[in-house]
Amino acid sequence: MTEKTAVMICGHGSRDDAAIEEFNQLAGHLSKRLPDFDVESGFLEFATPVIRTGLDKLKDRGAERIVCVPGMLFAAGHVKNDLPSEVNNFGAENPDIEMIFARELAIDLKLLEAAKQRIEAAERDAAPDVSRQDTLLMVVGRGTNDPDANSNVSKIARMLWEGMGFGWAEVSYSGVASPLVDAGLAQAVKLGYRRIIVFPYFLFTGILVRRIYDWADEAAAENPSIEFVKASYLNDHELLIDTFVERVNEALTGDNNMNCQLCKYREQIIGYEGDKGAPQVGHHHHVRGVGTDGPGAHDHAHDHGHHHGDGHDGAE
Repeated sequence: MTEKTAVMICGHGSRDDAAIEEFNQLAGHLSKRLPDFDVESGFLEFATPVIRTGLDKLKDRGAERIVCVPGMLFAAGHVKNDLPSEVNNFGAENPDIEMIFARELAIDLKLLEAAKQRIEAAERDAAPDVSRQDTLLMVVGRGTNDPDANSNVSKIARMLWEGMGFGWAEVSYSGVASPLVDAGLAQAVKLGYRRIIVFPYFLFTGILVRRIYDWADEAAAENPSIEFVKASYLNDHELLIDTFVERVNEALTGDNNMNCQLCKYREQIIGYEGDKGAPQVGHHHHVRGVGTDGPGAHDHAHDHGHHHGDGHDGAE
């Protein structure tokens, strides 16, 4: 490791000011945890600075090697296509700079513990007389058109279900994949549990997280005999910051393996056979740098045609 090594934290971006603020706070925490590196952050779309701006800043400050870390939970389209496209293009234009692409946060014991603690905090604020055996856990993912990424949400749910001893667990998604949260809750209430905990497995707040909580409130109003508890998303949990730091260290030591066994771009996955071998290109030129929902915001709906993987609120 040389003093010319830099770290670029790559966020998705959001039209939501609060989500951008939380991402920037996380980037600040990481800068403090990585004092030996020059750290920048930027966004793929919907917010500024864009990733290219951050990379140019690191270049101007003399970076000889840049570790690009996806600020996303799972590897769907953004981690598999859009971010590598950004990194590869910059590297091709700057052959004197070594570009290293770190892996996504993925399923990690530290993140499972962080999720457990978020759920436990929500339980402490709930009625004391409902046991976990009388509780259904609803884990909510962003939803993508990549079945490998979607299946990770199910694995998270299963590990929390067994590890924490809930009576049941279900999975739903905020968009693109099914069931959506409202449909998932409509089925969950039929199972007879006294409490339903709704846990968004997201990094940051934003439009989608608020939509999830709104759906939970609607289900609660329609089912007054069931207690609905809204757990917090991960945000700046210390164990999340630990995981980011670990991804940087993995990238620098060469222990940086992504799980590609069920990637639809490498294998013929049922229902996505035509995606195997698709070119690795970015899809975000049309919204790169577009602003948030603050003054002068550009109202650009996010569920447009190319179905974003684990979207702008941090779940990819």
